[in-house]
Amino acid sequence: MDGLAAAFADAAEAVDGKWPRAFARADRVRAGFRTLLHEPGADIALGASAHDLLVRFLSALDLRRRPRLVTTDGEFHSLRRQFDRLAEEGVQVVRVPARPVDGLAERLAAAVDDRTAAVCVSAVLFETAEIVPALGELAGPCARHGAELLVDAYHALGPVPFPVPALGLRDAWVLGGGYKYLQLGEGNCFLRLPGHAAAARPVVTGWFAEFTELPGARSGPGAHAVGYAPGADRFAGSTYDPVSHYRASAVLDFFDAQGLTPAFLREVYRHQLGRLAAAVDALDLPAAAVRREPVPLDRLGGFLALRSPQAALLCAGLAERGVLADSRGPYLRLGPAPYLSDAQLDAAAAALGEAAAALPRR
Repeated sequence: MDGLAAAFADAAEAVDGKWPRAFARADRVRAGFRTLLHEPGADIALGASAHDLLVRFLSALDLRRRPRLVTTDGEFHSLRRQFDRLAEEGVQVVRVPARPVDGLAERLAAAVDDRTAAVCVSAVLFETAEIVPALGELAGPCARHGAELLVDAYHALGPVPFPVPALGLRDAWVLGGGYKYLQLGEGNCFLRLPGHAAAARPVVTGWFAEFTELPGARSGPGAHAVGYAPGADRFAGSTYDPVSHYRASAVLDFFDAQGLTPAFLREVYRHQLGRLAAAVDALDLPAAAVRREPVPLDRLGGFLALRSPQAALLCAGLAERGVLADSRGPYLRLGPAPYLSDAQLDAAAAALGEAAAALPRR
């Protein structure tokens, strides 16, 4: 509420003069993402959604000369749907199996060739929470073939430390956001740019990307090539609602004050996932109805995935019992959070047993 109140106060007091204050909040959000990525000097572009930034990234690729994209069959819908549409327009989209995650980096590397514009892969799979290992090993094959590497870290940030340099991803683009685990709310996504992005010229570009060019910017016959601001601002859009950044900056300050560091949060999530897994296993539910994925808990991100042909019904049954979860296809996703107690996690597992018992017989 403090962030929202500050946003409205700045707008009321300063009207159009609020923008320097709003930009300061945006810088605080960038600083928060830099901390999570262990990169104090990272170039960070902000956007209202991961899809917004994905489209700007794709628009910077030379898809005429390199009409090929490599990805997996386990990507979130923002990427999956966009790539489906690009395939309809003639772009070759190669999807390698996401599972098993062991060997995924090698399978992706083997699929890269000199016609590949980019490889796009998640750091943590959105359906099962499995951490994808060895993504840094993709950087070399991508560089040798002149392909870009984009890593979707949305489901990593918060539950899983994501130190870009240590992971070998200095030359990668990193996409993510704070709506889920970071509790930043909607409208707080980012694109981390590698050093060589300084030469990128995204086709999808807003006027905020030419602030430094505005005095001499013009269009029409004889106009110079479209200019771009330096750094991450070359991927900027246009006028936006800054309220989300006020809210996010207040949350980031709260995380700092409470000592909610990536290392601490990792330990919290590992404890909570272990608690949930033990409680679910103790229910001894029929495997044909509900089955916990056989993945070591230290290889999971921020939620526990249960496979069920009636995942959506189980999700609804939990909601009826006061437990909020979600489902993706055949997976029921149970996501703890740092503000939940062990007693609440135990109660959620008990509610799952009740919901499973109430499922219609097949």
